[in-house]
Amino acid sequence: MTETSETGLLIIDFEATCDDRGALPAADMEIIEIGAVLLDARRQVVGQFQRFVKPVKNPVLTDFCTKLTGIHQRDVETARTFPEAAHGLEAWLRLTTPIAPAAWASWGAYDRKQLRRDCERHQIPHPLDLPHCNVKQAFEHIHGGHGWSLQDALAHRRMRFEGSLHRGLDDALNIARILQKDSRVFEALGA
Repeated sequence: MTETSETGLLIIDFEATCDDRGALPAADMEIIEIGAVLLDARRQVVGQFQRFVKPVKNPVLTDFCTKLTGIHQRDVETARTFPEAAHGLEAWLRLTTPIAPAAWASWGAYDRKQLRRDCERHQIPHPLDLPHCNVKQAFEHIHGGHGWSLQDALAHRRMRFEGSLHRGLDDALNIARILQKDSRVFEALGA
């Protein structure tokens, strides 16, 4: 990381193993993709990170998971394990980004909980020693309502989802787009 006093906001979206039959409890879901975008104080994207992650508890993706995310078995079979991918995220932040994030954010609380579960499962320290901001909660505070999906929030702001839905980096980039367009939501995060 270059020497600077400027800070930013790290936006993260995780994709995880899943099924549509209830056979995979939340406690057994594993991160299979990390998508991250770093915004500077002017809400400009200054860095992007994407890694597939090899699941170990349930190494074979369900058909539902592949259809939902577009992530294929070959993508995760050749990927790094979660500890290696988490280390890669830390290294990217430390060595290649021009600013340091003051906080990390996600759409809802799911990503924060899933990251904690995967860290506990692999017995590694949390890779983000930063406060977490819930963008969905801030959006709901500003715009009212409850249960906004990322797609609904984009539509509310007269925007369309760009990229592939339920892909880590694309989801993170679309969260960033909301924050770029809606300064009130960005300011409500307090980051």
